[in-house]
Amino acid sequence: MTMRILAACIATLAAVPSLAAPVTYNVDPNHTYPSFAADHFGGLSVWRGKFDSSSGKIVLDKEAKAGTVSITVNTASINFGMEKLNEHTKSAEMFDVAKFPTATYEGKFSKFKNGAPTEVDGTLTLHGVTKPLTLTINKFLCKQNPMSKKDTCGADASGSLNRADFGISYGQAYGFDMGVKLQIQVEGTKAD
Repeated sequence: MTMRILAACIATLAAVPSLAAPVTYNVDPNHTYPSFAADHFGGLSVWRGKFDSSSGKIVLDKEAKAGTVSITVNTASINFGMEKLNEHTKSAEMFDVAKFPTATYEGKFSKFKNGAPTEVDGTLTLHGVTKPLTLTINKFLCKQNPMSKKDTCGADASGSLNRADFGISYGQAYGFDMGVKLQIQVEGTKAD
């Protein structure tokens, strides 16, 4: 009788699908660019820029439809493609990179569709101010990188913020719109 019960327990355990563990991906700084678009002189033009240096980790648990995002951006790496503008945005009038050398984003995957995350709810700390920021994941894919042969995930995410909420209100007196559109490309490689 005991052997039959033991055999039944083993058969039941064998039939239960194994749970996948969360997987950690290290953000690839060479394939990750947080970029943005901001108003210039109240609609005269739109200036676009990016940050050239970022790092972080993404933890993904596809089975549980959960995960976290942790990104650090070097604010001194701001790049508009125009050195004079780069220097001005690094100054105390705007990002004040001497005092606030990094911006951080911490979030959790909050929505999934067909096994892929579609939204991140989190907080952005910029210029010493922390505010909620939700990012929409427009595209998300994990597969083996054909060159490195390592498991890699990539995403295209977007969001928006009001820079005055973070204490970066330069230009408001000239009629600049404080709204900023974010467009973020990110890739991460599975941690060893």
